Formats: sequence, structure tokens, C-alpha cells
Amino acid sequence: MAAQGAALARPVLATLAGLAHAAALALPGTGQPLWWLQLASMAALVALLPTLPVAGQARRPVLWQAALTGWLFATAWLAGTFWWLFVSLHTYGGLAAPLAVLAVWALAAFLALYYALACMAFVALGRTGAARSAIVFVASWTLAELARDSWFTGFPWGAAGYAHVDGPLAALAPWVGVYGMTALAAGLAAGLARMVRPTGASRRAGLLPLSAGAALVVLANTLPLGADGQGGDRVRNAMGQPVPALAVTLLQGNIPQDEKFQPGSGVPLALEWYGQQLDSARAALVVAPETALPLLPQQLPPGYWDALLARYAAGTQAALIGLPLGSLQEGYSNSAVGLKPGAAQAYRYDKHHLVPFGEFIPPLFRWFTNLLNIPLGDFGRGDVGQPSFEWAGQRLAPNICYEDLFGDELAARFRDPAQAPTVFVNLSNIGWFGDTLAIDQHLQISRMRALEFARPMLRATNTGATVMIDHRGRVTASLPRHTRGVLTVEVEGRTGITPFAWWASRWGLWPLWLLGAGVVAAAAWLRRRSA
Repeated sequence: MAAQGAALARPVLATLAGLAHAAALALPGTGQPLWWLQLASMAALVALLPTLPVAGQARRPVLWQAALTGWLFATAWLAGTFWWLFVSLHTYGGLAAPLAVLAVWALAAFLALYYALACMAFVALGRTGAARSAIVFVASWTLAELARDSWFTGFPWGAAGYAHVDGPLAALAPWVGVYGMTALAAGLAAGLARMVRPTGASRRAGLLPLSAGAALVVLANTLPLGADGQGGDRVRNAMGQPVPALAVTLLQGNIPQDEKFQPGSGVPLALEWYGQQLDSARAALVVAPETALPLLPQQLPPGYWDALLARYAAGTQAALIGLPLGSLQEGYSNSAVGLKPGAAQAYRYDKHHLVPFGEFIPPLFRWFTNLLNIPLGDFGRGDVGQPSFEWAGQRLAPNICYEDLFGDELAARFRDPAQAPTVFVNLSNIGWFGDTLAIDQHLQISRMRALEFARPMLRATNTGATVMIDHRGRVTASLPRHTRGVLTVEVEGRTGITPFAWWASRWGLWPLWLLGAGVVAAAAWLRRRSA
């Protein structure tokens, strides 16, 4: 009866642990990440996974039970993380509420299949010995995270490592990136799961991965960081001088999302407010968010675009402005335009990583987009590693919306250290998701990129979070959310190449893929050999 009760309780506990894992990424009410809750909830998952019998017909049901446990955990975690997609689909997209709920759940359930396979592989290959068990779980879970990042256009929102942006594992970010941090968190969780088992031998076995993880954290905090070997806070440029500080004005229009593209309300409001701010700002750089001007330049009122071009064609100021570009003949792009004195033509950055359904229509899904009432439906892609906007001694690297979720794509800009960005600039419109945790989650993502590359990140958004993040991932200035306002800051760019920027710029995430696949393959070979 006890075994039967445990079997019945396992799905409920796995679901609750998954919801706790979601809360660890941005706690409801505060929006803060809780690294210890992430470890505890993942450790609970590992502890809930069944033990595979040595032989016999009972092996197959146990493997399916492991897959179901992992799938329930991941479905709850992912749905609890990006539930706010319901707002964009229903409130602004016009999709009926039951269909919007079903769509969010279906996306979470589909992505959870990666983690179901990871848990099945862990139970099949890694339950013999503490070290091997932890290593197999690390490899299996990391491969699942990488698959979610890369396959089917990738949607890695809410990866486990983001919960550690303020925790002790944060020191690993410039070395191994968010997925390396995720791997270490998985190892620590496997060790913690061993510690709660009833036997003393099992508890002692859990000390091995915990001790190894602690050693890596200490090592990451003590090794020098930066191309000059003097530490991340003293990275210098090639001349040995700090990159000059730059005064920047970040604009937050707070244009209501249900009016943003309406010609009789949101469009004239956006054009008037952003036009005034771009004209009156006095900082060396002015940044307006994604689609701040919600019309193509040729659709703007007569003289509007020409006046902006003339405003920044002379003097000592520059601007980065989010707006769509293109034509029916050449196609359209979600873009940022850079205006500065003395430039023969405007700088242009085109968004590369597009949002499915909002910015491009996946094959076979035209029927779904026809149910929605969302504008800007099918854009062209920009290239990976586009040049930076050079101004006042800085190389400013724009990224639009959730492009900062893909650190390996941002890393492509660091292949040539002489042209590497000194500052990241994110232009976003999170208004699609209302006043939800999407804002806090996206903020943690931007902070992680700042840590990985040791670069400050400026964020200009429609509704928040409009902030300055320093090169150590700390928010140093911010505007209140869902208000219309202007934030003026001074940002000091950084040079030097972090280890993560060095290897990810050359090989992307392939080193992690190969390590994970190698561990799983070796574990399978050892399992077959010992059978």
C-alpha cells in the first residue's frame, strides 16, 4: 500500500516541484530570482525519479514512469514560467480564452518532452554510483536545455541557470555561460537529492557532487577575469585606457498595447511623444524602444522622418530608434536605425531571431495566425553578428526584444576583439504581456548577458523594464514600470573578451552539445558492457 501511495503521490509532487521551479526564476510578488529554490525544486525532481530494476520486464514501466515524472515537472515549470503568453494571445491577439490556455499548455507540454527524455535517460543510464549518477543527470538535463534553445527556432525562456543571476553560481557566467551554470546546478541538485535519502551511505555519496560544485564556484570566484588578466573590473582597451563614459537617454513611451498600432489613437500618440523626446533630449545618445515609431519611414507624416534625419545630421548627439523598415517588394524587417552626425547613411540593425507567430509564420501554422489579431506578422531576418553602431568611442550592439535570450548569437559579435561591442543595447516592447512577470524574467535574462560578456546592457522598453545594467549584471538605474518617462544615465563601455565570449564566438554552444552527448554515449556503453 505504501508503494502504491507513493506512486499516486509522485505526479502531484512532480507538478508542485515544477511550479516551484518556475517561481525560482522570478518570484511572484517580487520578481526576484531565488537560486536556492531552483536547486531545491530540481533536487525534488531527482528524488522523485524511480530506480531502475537490474533486469526483467519491470524495466520498461519504470522508464515510462521516469519520463512521465519529468514531463509533468517540466510542463508545470514551463507553463508556470511563460503563462503570460495568454495575455498576448487572448487580450491583444483576440484568441478565445480556452484556445489561448490550450495554446500555452500545448507549447509547454511539447517542450517538456525534452526533459521527459532526459529523465528517462538518467534513470536508464545513471543510477549506479553517485558520481556517475550526477554526471549523467547533468549531461541529460543540459542536452534538454540546449535542444529547447536551438530546435524549432528555439524558445529557451526560463532556463534553470537564470535563477542564479544573483547567486553563488553567477561567477561562472563569464566562463561557461548560462547553460554551464545550468549544468552545475543540475549536478548540485543531484547531490542534494542523494543527501535526503534515508541511508547514510547515500548521504555520503551526495557529498561528492556537492563538493565538486562548491570547488568550481570557489575557483570561478578566485581566477582572474579579463583579457589583461587583472580581473573583470579592470578590463582595459588596447591603449590601456578606460573606454570613455557616455551620457544616454532611454525613452519609455508606455503606449497602450491595444492602441499601439491604431491610426486614430496609439500611432499619433507615439509619434508625438517620441518625436518631442528625440528633439529635446540633450544626452550624447538617445535610445527609443522597439517599434517606438510604429510606421515605416515612408508612412510617417510628411516631413517627420526628414526632420529627424536633419536633427541628428549635425551637432554632438546620436540616436538609436526602433521602427519597421522595408517595402512590399523587398520585404519588411523589425529594425533599429542609428542616426549620427557625419554619417553618409543611417546605421541599420535588422532583428535576426524572430518571434514565431508574431514576426514570422512557421510552416503549416498559417491557420493559427489567421485566428489572431496581431499586426506585423511576417518579417525577414537580419544576419547574425551584424556590425555595431559606433559612436563617441563606443561600439553599441543593438538587440531587439528577446534576442538577448540567445547568448551564442550575441557572441558572434566578439569573434574579432577589435570590433567587439563595448555596450549592449536592448530595444523591447513587453507591453504584449501586460503587467506580468515577463518583465522581471526578461530583466534577469539581460542581466545574465551582461555577466556572460562583462558588458553593460542598456534597455529601452515601451512599458519596462527600462534600466541600465552594469558589466557585473547589477541594475544601477531604472524607470518605474508602466509609466511614461525618460531615464538619463552614464554608461562606461568595456573591452576585453571573457572566456565565454571567446569560445562561444567561435563554436557557439557546440562544446556543450558534444560534452553532453559524449557523457550520455559513454554511460550507455558502460551500461551495455555491464549488462
